[in-house]
Amino acid sequence: MEEPKANVRAVERALEILLCFTDSTDLGLSEIATRLSLHKSTVHRLLATLENKGFLIRDVQTEKYRLGFRVWELSANLTHNDDPATMLLPEMERLRDLVEETISLYVRDGYERIRIQAVQSKQAIRRVAPVGARMPLTVGASSKVLVAHDDPMVTAEILNGLEWPDYVDRDSYEEQLEQIRQLGYATSVEERELGTAAVAAPIFNRNGQLVAAIAASGPSNRLTQEKMKQYAPYILEAAYRMGKMMR
Repeated sequence: MEEPKANVRAVERALEILLCFTDSTDLGLSEIATRLSLHKSTVHRLLATLENKGFLIRDVQTEKYRLGFRVWELSANLTHNDDPATMLLPEMERLRDLVEETISLYVRDGYERIRIQAVQSKQAIRRVAPVGARMPLTVGASSKVLVAHDDPMVTAEILNGLEWPDYVDRDSYEEQLEQIRQLGYATSVEERELGTAAVAAPIFNRNGQLVAAIAASGPSNRLTQEKMKQYAPYILEAAYRMGKMMR
């Protein structure tokens, strides 16, 4: 028997509430209602259910919510084979020590990329890369890698679906994609953030499917084009080893 649409919508809204905490540690009822454009009464009922099930915890003093122990219990059951962020961490640390810059692991989610793991550089001045951050696919070395090396039909779908910001030339972007396919890696200098640069390579699994992008990033005055060209073979080699580890 098909579930009533109202019940399905309630599940969707509950999940949307949990997703609000991907970029915030604690949120109040009004903040969540505003983010989701829902009535406070609707959000209050859903929050009460999520709190009762242990997915959220409410601070009685501030009246704000944060993720509860059930979320951590679920994440603890991710296996190495299911979770590249855990499985590839030793290789990321090895690469960090080799190039002495911050290493990040990205996956594509729709028209965005998400940083799912990061190993910070040990340099005094370094690029700090928060895990969970979402970024557009129109800029950045990792974004271009994820678009260039995906299945051609997927790439075409992404390009047709992306909303192009005024500061990004579409024709130039597509030319860069072709260059990236030939080189095997991508670079970027101050495309998304002033003063930063990055070099990235694709990670393919044993079946040749693109699963992630690995990138080294740092201050642009230190991570120059010459340095990125020098580091590219190390990143490509690391990406190859990482791919062999994934089913």
